[in-house]
Amino acid sequence: MSDSAVTMSEPGVLSLAGVLDYRSGPVLRKEGKALITACKAAALVLDCSQVEKSSSVGLSLLLAFMRDGEAAGKAVEVRAMPQDMREIAEVYDLDGVLVGQ
Repeated sequence: MSDSAVTMSEPGVLSLAGVLDYRSGPVLRKEGKALITACKAAALVLDCSQVEKSSSVGLSLLLAFMRDGEAAGKAVEVRAMPQDMREIAEVYDLDGVLVGQ
């Protein structure tokens, strides 16, 4: 398994990568919030295409990043959510909030 990371891969695109779980969550949360705060783009895309595996922590991160983006007045979209994250979202009845994005 690879290291987890959150980066602003291009202006307005916050990319999550690696394994999103209880070990990586707190650091990714802090780093992602700082990146969103510094972002000048009008819209924010949360790109999950490089996520290898996720627990419910990954969904928690997405929801927190969505709140951060919306608080900064940005339109927020989730892109390329992996199947395991989609399944967890359905269990928590968040599929309309996240999967439909």
